[in-house]
Amino acid sequence: MQNIKLVIFDLDGTLIDAYGAICSSYNYVMRRMGLKPKSPAVIRRLVGWGDMNLLRPHVPQADLKKALNLYRSHHKFSLLRHAYLYPHAGTLLRKLKKRGLKLAVASNRPTRFSLILLRHLRIAELFDYVLCADKLKHGKPNPRILNKIVEKFAFSKPQVLYVGDMAIDAQAGRRAHVKTVIVSGGSSSLSEIRKERPLKIVAGIKDLMGIIRKDTAEVSLDSRLNR
Repeated sequence: MQNIKLVIFDLDGTLIDAYGAICSSYNYVMRRMGLKPKSPAVIRRLVGWGDMNLLRPHVPQADLKKALNLYRSHHKFSLLRHAYLYPHAGTLLRKLKKRGLKLAVASNRPTRFSLILLRHLRIAELFDYVLCADKLKHGKPNPRILNKIVEKFAFSKPQVLYVGDMAIDAQAGRRAHVKTVIVSGGSSSLSEIRKERPLKIVAGIKDLMGIIRKDTAEVSLDSRLNR
């Protein structure tokens, strides 16, 4: 297996815990529109498909545009109060960067809010490229977002690793034919993730440390599938 040259990361549930910010903005919309607030567990299951799809299940279609505007207006401030890097995420990114790897973001979160997060959490400078679904016709699980990033750097597919947290991340990685590691504990259940057959499932972002070959400036992967 060739050495990894490019690591592509999802954001929410993978590197960043923004569930508090999302819940805060979501229920702000519910209250403003006279709708019933939702529990964090219900909202969490809706995360990962973009903010329009986040709101769609509990907002009448006729009110969806208004709800989205309310959500986005609130969310740009909510992210600053309630979003955090997962433990070890910053250390991992800096170690990969120091070893000469290219780092990129592939997120279904709109570009504006992805950049707010990256700058606020002081990791924007670690990424060589950020691509979000609002810049494409289709977001994940469509593989186009990953393919576009790979094309940007002109690496071969075996030199690319994608890290996400949801079943749709595993789907996108498989469809793009890139090695995919899934961090469990996000919006998808373990059974949903396993069904999509990622290369590897890890319990937390810190477990990706074991993927790094410590005695060289290279990165290697255990090619065995999780059972």
